[in-house]
Amino acid sequence: MKLNKIKSFAKNIRKNIIFTAYKAGAKSAHIGGALSCADIMAVLYSDILRFKKKNIIDVNRDRFILSKGHACLALYSALVEKKILKKKDLETFEGDGSNLLGHPIINKISGIEFSTGSLGMGLALGVGIALAAKKKNKSYKTFVVLGDGECNEGSVWESVLCASHFKLDNIIIIVDRNNFQQTGKNSKIMDLKNLKSKFKSFGCESIEINGHNINQIYKSLKKIHKNKPLAIIANTIKGKGIKIFENDNNWHHSIITKAIYKNINKEL
Repeated sequence: MKLNKIKSFAKNIRKNIIFTAYKAGAKSAHIGGALSCADIMAVLYSDILRFKKKNIIDVNRDRFILSKGHACLALYSALVEKKILKKKDLETFEGDGSNLLGHPIINKISGIEFSTGSLGMGLALGVGIALAAKKKNKSYKTFVVLGDGECNEGSVWESVLCASHFKLDNIIIIVDRNNFQQTGKNSKIMDLKNLKSKFKSFGCESIEINGHNINQIYKSLKKIHKNKPLAIIANTIKGKGIKIFENDNNWHHSIITKAIYKNINKEL
């Protein structure tokens, strides 16, 4: 693992998120939840995923599914750093005719494996892909990033039961636990309590990490787990990396003005 390389990758993802949200102009963008998973995305795309421009639709590539599709700015930003998208593509975000909409729409040539955003669906897709790999004797892995608020969905737990039942040790579930959802704190809306224990009770190899510690993220993604899925509970901060955004749920979905953009760039 190249620590400085990954840290730089993460910083650039955050810059791209802010750039895209600003270029969206009067359109609101999901900012807080994209920033909270930036470090996870940086480790995945800079050092973990077997996924390159030259093998973008190779059957043996690793698959990535952003189940919390509203955090798509983190995905688009990572794809720019991977040189699969161009930075100028970010300026088209949510524009007429753009491939980069407010939630990911499948476009495998652009590195977007599935359409997501209707919460609770992404993990089910991932389980299907992982099961197909087992049946076809393929070695690729499937990585799925969930939101913690998304874990209120019953379909998430049906999918985990399925992954455990079929002993899918080729799927890695990463929960971006930033403790908020659209309308407030998870603890007030539907308290998830101990997610590590929950995933373990459903048959997963379950670990908990600091979702902004590059070393911990890397080691967790490299963890050997046999005959069961791996669930990584990544404790994060919503809006991480921009002080005025951190733990402020007003930035779940909002507009970045020119003045705010100027100040943020100085901070970054």
